Amino acid sequence: MPEIKKVTLQSGKVRHRAVVDVGRDAQGKRKQLTITKDTVKEVRAEIARVQHQRDTGQFIMPSKITMSEWIDLWMERKKRDIEETTWHQYGNMVIHIHEGLGGVRLQDLTEEDIEEWVEWLLTGARRRGGKPGTGLRPSTADGILGRLKGAMRSAVAKKLVHTSVAQEVKIPRQAKKQDRRDHEKVRPWNVEEVRTFIHGIRKDRLYAILLLSLMGLRPAEVAGMRWDDIDLEAGTLSVLNTRTMLGNLVVYEKDTKTTSGERTLPLTEEVWEALKRFKRLQAREKLAAGEGYTDSPYVYVDELGVPCSTRDLRQYAYRVMARLGLRRVRLYDARHSVLTLLAVSGVVDTVLAAWAGHTNAAFTKAKYVHPNAEDLRPAAVVLDGLHRFQTAQA
Repeated sequence: MPEIKKVTLQSGKVRHRAVVDVGRDAQGKRKQLTITKDTVKEVRAEIARVQHQRDTGQFIMPSKITMSEWIDLWMERKKRDIEETTWHQYGNMVIHIHEGLGGVRLQDLTEEDIEEWVEWLLTGARRRGGKPGTGLRPSTADGILGRLKGAMRSAVAKKLVHTSVAQEVKIPRQAKKQDRRDHEKVRPWNVEEVRTFIHGIRKDRLYAILLLSLMGLRPAEVAGMRWDDIDLEAGTLSVLNTRTMLGNLVVYEKDTKTTSGERTLPLTEEVWEALKRFKRLQAREKLAAGEGYTDSPYVYVDELGVPCSTRDLRQYAYRVMARLGLRRVRLYDARHSVLTLLAVSGVVDTVLAAWAGHTNAAFTKAKYVHPNAEDLRPAAVVLDGLHRFQTAQA
């Protein structure tokens, strides 16, 4: 048992104090905890509690670190583990953690604190570009809550807290249901809309580029495609590089999102021929521009050879949609349309996932395959046979 000493404070009050060994730090230096209580009995009880937790691996060293301080440390660690674009998105989310919980000590945080914070996110937090006090959409709040849960799990692993008090907190189900009613999700194009789009862009300079999006490629994969990645003799393209945007302002180039994202796809006849024509067109544009032409390895460039971004592609596609009188959808949603068509057409799961650049076919089908009523028509035909059989029997 550590020695218990009597100490007299300046006020004249007598207290009792002991120093307990609680382990060693990463450098092997001994760590100690000072216990101060009003009575010897209280000190002995606390010593016993601390030693038991130390011996069973449950001891947590008291810390004054605040939520803001911990979130900053967590973000620095995450920077080593995630892509820069994802880290940038995290930064936009944790702003609300700083604002709503930043001053609270990490070890003092309670589940009730987080539930109140979630309520504030939904009713009082400021939306980007919006007025103060408008609140965030439940889907946005859910993403921010997810970042908090990640930070808290890391705090548990670092033995800063015993448990994550955020783990069981959820966005209220009613708020999610109301949000779905208020903000109906835009449906990806159906097959006829895709066909209308293709027919309307046949004579467009960027016909080949837009067709790449209709092969199920991500916009960042289209913007990052290089001529060296395309084999116009064999009729294949390899997805190896992406060019995306940070904050819709800075172009950021990197390899594919995952190793499974690196894939080689066969070109359809239409895309194959369109790419050949586009390459010949770029050669003529280069000749016409002379020294004013910018040489780059990319497929998606303007008339002067300057590489274009995902934002350029998105805005261009929106203008084309308006001209053709089509519903405005994200060009990324064309990926959903393509994968849905492949799935309902009987393409096997392993091929579907490989085409999308995923490792898990279940993920591809859950996130990207959205059959509409017409896609389900074959099922109705089968049921119709059953109904007709029953009628005949009757």
